[in-house]
Amino acid sequence: MSEDIKNIEETEVSETPAPVKEAVEKTSSEDSYPDRSRRFDPDSKPQRVPRFKKKVCRFCHSKDVAIDYKRSDILEKFITDRGKILPRRITGTCAKHQRLVATEIKKARMIALLPFVEL
Repeated sequence: MSEDIKNIEETEVSETPAPVKEAVEKTSSEDSYPDRSRRFDPDSKPQRVPRFKKKVCRFCHSKDVAIDYKRSDILEKFITDRGKILPRRITGTCAKHQRLVATEIKKARMIALLPFVEL
């Protein structure tokens, strides 16, 4: 039994795994610089990992929702608690609808449906 254990230990120590041998051979080769043709391929695009979910314009998505200064319940979602108009990057509206929302908020402010400033 003890001879079998010694034989197993000797074979494990003497034989190096194949990946280790390949790594040693690569580092000990004359060319120490990596092959640049394999590293950079102009046809392949790097894979990006999305960090956040893309926001969709609610007015483009559902055509039945109209932007109107009389509908203050919808327009309130596009202003902050201080009364400022929220930007596109936060609300997710497209440029066309953001312009419409801004003008309708301004109209609603003029006839006192929405506040200019909240303190």
